[in-house]
Amino acid sequence: MGVKVNREKCCYCGACVAVCPKNCIGLDEVRIEIDNSKCIDCLACIRMCPVGALGKIEKK
Repeated sequence: MGVKVNREKCCYCGACVAVCPKNCIGLDEVRIEIDNSKCIDCLACIRMCPVGALGKIEKK
C-alpha cells in the first residue's frame, strides 16, 4: 500500500512525522516527502493528520 500526500491540504504541522514509527516522513516548511519503501502501512500518520492531507495508496 503506502501513503500519499495532498499537498494543497497539508499545513506542515509535523503531526505525521511525530507519530511515524519508521521515520519515513520528511518535512520542512514547504515540503513533505514520504518514503513508501520504509512505510509499514500502520496508517498512524493518516489518523493523526488534523487536516486530512494524507491518504492510502491502493494497490491495483
